[in-house]
Amino acid sequence: MLLTLLFLVAVFVCPWLYIKWGRVKSYWLQRGVPHYPPHPIMGSLTFLQRQNPAMWMRQLYKDFKAPYVGMWLFWRPALVINSPEIARRVLVKDADIFRNRYLSSGKTDPIGALNIFTVNDPLWSSIRRRLTSVFTAAKLRSLNGITVSKSKAFIDRIAVDSKKEDPIDLRKICTDYTTDVIGESAFGVTSNCLAEGDSIMRKVTREFMAFDLHRGLSWSSIFFFPDLVDVFRFSFFPKDTIQLLRKIFRTVIEQRGGYEKEVKDSRDLLDALLKIKQEAVKENEDISEDLLLAQAAVFLLGGFDTSGTTLCWVVYELAWNPQIQDRLYQEVLALKRKIGDRGFDSTVLSDVNYIDCVIKETLRFYPPMGWLDRIANKDYKIDDKLTIEAGTAVYVNGVSMHMDPQYFPEPEVFNPDRFLPENERDIIPYTFMPFGEGPRNCIGMRFAYQTLRQGLADLILNYEFKTLPNSPKPKEIGVEKKGMFLMPDEKMSVQFVRRDNEFVNKA
Repeated sequence: MLLTLLFLVAVFVCPWLYIKWGRVKSYWLQRGVPHYPPHPIMGSLTFLQRQNPAMWMRQLYKDFKAPYVGMWLFWRPALVINSPEIARRVLVKDADIFRNRYLSSGKTDPIGALNIFTVNDPLWSSIRRRLTSVFTAAKLRSLNGITVSKSKAFIDRIAVDSKKEDPIDLRKICTDYTTDVIGESAFGVTSNCLAEGDSIMRKVTREFMAFDLHRGLSWSSIFFFPDLVDVFRFSFFPKDTIQLLRKIFRTVIEQRGGYEKEVKDSRDLLDALLKIKQEAVKENEDISEDLLLAQAAVFLLGGFDTSGTTLCWVVYELAWNPQIQDRLYQEVLALKRKIGDRGFDSTVLSDVNYIDCVIKETLRFYPPMGWLDRIANKDYKIDDKLTIEAGTAVYVNGVSMHMDPQYFPEPEVFNPDRFLPENERDIIPYTFMPFGEGPRNCIGMRFAYQTLRQGLADLILNYEFKTLPNSPKPKEIGVEKKGMFLMPDEKMSVQFVRRDNEFVNKA
């Protein structure tokens, strides 16, 4: 009986699979779209866990030099966009058609599925509208005191660690700084990791940074084939860490008087979340604790490591480019002499154009997430040769346009002058997108710039960054293969040498 059943399966299923596979592998060929030959099972996803997706995107861009390239998510067709004009239409002009992301988590992972990064409409629009008030220029200025104090602690920590035998781990100390900033400015939780070496918020973010095989597979599924998330019960965040973050979240809510105490003005992210729930009650909407916690978790994840690692790359690049470092130092020193005893803050640092140039050039090399994914909600005409079907995922290949000599001459050269006001106006729109573009751009972009400016200004006023003997050049640093973002896969270190100016405490 068993042999008969197996025979029937072979007779009917195998021919169906053969025909289906024939249609799959010829999908882009029939439409005249360039592509790598698909793997019979993985499609185009054979790079996962072997190569960072951004590095795969860059290789694809070089190999085809085409405005778009076909790929497969297992057997599902998708399209990689390499053209700034098509990117503009997808991200902005026709954003209503590409309103949603393809990436998502599942019902088994509510915290991963409900945050503003992964959730789709109609819930996304409601959350985005209500959270926007947290990131106004006025609200960010009110956080200056926290950023200034944490930046001072950053300088003090380097003074202590520089006396130790082991070189400073740049990524670790930079993410200590950003964790402290976000812990207090977003959650109102005292975080003194820089001063004390650890904190409850740092325990959370340290787990967020860890990518073992299981976490890598979880993110691979969430980003490139979310249908598998519920099958294997994958999660966007480490589950044990979310339990700890939920405990912190509930404790702070209770300290502020609970969900019922009216919030008149949102001081930070937590106040904004409380206000969202209170407004929803008045409008007869059901806002769960999971939905609120999901926003808190993704803001922490999206802020501490991306900003911390960007600052890490900035310092490392400046160590290898001493002329650029000295130019930035002279501008920061001139500003400090101008303001005297007043500390740096977001208002005065806006006068140092070059600090933004350095940050932007670093983000051109190392955008935290190298691509922007969307999904078409109806058939869409890409150009006169191609119309994609509803449900097709598209990936805007920003990380590759950042390194195209057509848009950025000598792209391998670290040159912040590209972003000087007189030069930046010549950059072709939608070729530089480290924070995304359109309605779904990064909501925390201004907060990230404020944190980076403050930390970098204080660092370079107090320290010169020098390369260590036998340390790899920036372009020789590998990036994580199991994660999705452009994070270094090895320890990065520089020598911090005290500056000789009137503002540096020599004690």
